[in-house]
Amino acid sequence: MLDFPDSLALRPGAARPVQRLTLPLAALLAAALAWSMPENGLLWDALNRALPSPPDGRVLVVGIDDATLRDYGRIGSWPRELYAQALNTLDQAGAAAIGVDVLLADPARNDAALAAVFSRPNVVLATAPGEPTALRPEWRSPTGISALNLSDDGIVRSFQAAYPDAASALAPSFARQLAAAAGRSVPLDPQPRILRYSVPDPQRLPVIPFRDVVNGSVRYGDFQNRVVLVGLIASGVGVPAVRDVSGQVVSGVELQARAVSSLLSAPFAHLPLWTVMLAGVLAALAAVLAGGLWGFWIALLALALSVPYWLLSTLLPGVTLSLCAVLGTGLVMLERWWTLRHSGVRDPLTGFGNRLAFTRAVESRWQGRQSRPLGLLLVDLSGFRKVNSVYGYAAGDELLRELAGRIMQHKRRGDLIFRWGPDEFAVLLDNTPSAELADLTRQVQLSLNTVTYRDLSLQASVGGASTGPDIRTPSDLIEAASRSRYRIKYQREQWRV
Repeated sequence: MLDFPDSLALRPGAARPVQRLTLPLAALLAAALAWSMPENGLLWDALNRALPSPPDGRVLVVGIDDATLRDYGRIGSWPRELYAQALNTLDQAGAAAIGVDVLLADPARNDAALAAVFSRPNVVLATAPGEPTALRPEWRSPTGISALNLSDDGIVRSFQAAYPDAASALAPSFARQLAAAAGRSVPLDPQPRILRYSVPDPQRLPVIPFRDVVNGSVRYGDFQNRVVLVGLIASGVGVPAVRDVSGQVVSGVELQARAVSSLLSAPFAHLPLWTVMLAGVLAALAAVLAGGLWGFWIALLALALSVPYWLLSTLLPGVTLSLCAVLGTGLVMLERWWTLRHSGVRDPLTGFGNRLAFTRAVESRWQGRQSRPLGLLLVDLSGFRKVNSVYGYAAGDELLRELAGRIMQHKRRGDLIFRWGPDEFAVLLDNTPSAELADLTRQVQLSLNTVTYRDLSLQASVGGASTGPDIRTPSDLIEAASRSRYRIKYQREQWRV
């Protein structure tokens, strides 16, 4: 049967005790949720696909394609003078920065001959993770780690401006070094950055063949003040099959070009964690205060706001804020469920349990009366009906709340209070033998003797009983308390006579 824990031992005016807990609970849970999941990877993927950035005209790719390999052979065996010819062509065309995204760690006989082109400050050489940053003593061009962040599903979603090396120091990435060579100040930050997705411009070639650059059969105007990346795009062995957020297989050099474009553009700003937590708390509180299903509209609004923030290069965790709003709505539903569950056993005026709640509580505690004797106080108020007839029902309600408050002052831990009738209350006493019952009854009686209402005469009567050998059923306990109460009334009336 139903019992009432002490924290729910009902108080005057507490008709909906959960309502007082809903707002602080919503704030606490929303703050915890926002703290635990500030990132919204699926949302960033969706926005990246739906709102791609336009192709950056400042970045070009010179691709080592299949035709180039047919002409010059396997990339590891062709003469490295080809790089010198290509870089000289790009330098003469006025390229602002040139990145060679081809790993050149293996020694070759003509490495010293390339010192002139591989020592230019606007040329960046790619290195593999864990590889020494100085590829050759005679090559003094800046180097950068050619790495991208590959997810478990084979999709490249992010990159970094720096990666930790074997000594746990930060080594710059290839894309960062190219952006720096182009005049962009980029700090060595290992924080993952979203790789902006861009759709190729159909009005221009996305990739210029490497052999055309070597031969000089290109328009110099295409390279002037551009950031040029040279890398492998040929199909077949040696080309990593990685995909972007659209699911398309893209070569590593093209993804590096997107990383450079991302660094040259306004970077995405992450909202501070405290801001996300505050926004989540506000979303949850708004859902609770709005009530009903308004929380779902607030959740949709939070998701919708992610779009303009994305266009402003700010990452708004709309999924997290939406979940906070849904959390608030869930607490509203929980509050309504609690209210419906307890509306049939609770007195709306005083917040105490009603007679049905009293019956359930007695049945629940009756089996343990041998080790924890049960006591019962019955309180009624003579003159209450006259207050209603003279001053109205509002005055009667005020009087009942005052009476309930005075009874509540004597409640001990484990005791439960109920509204027994229109002008009657019952107090179910926990672990109260007969020796304590008389003193407690006297204390309650003394506190109620001073109850008055304006010029009307009122008199409270308190009777008590506790379980013992002669009390075999709950009805016996109620009858014993009733006889005690009527005896108090009778003695008072006899004294007046």
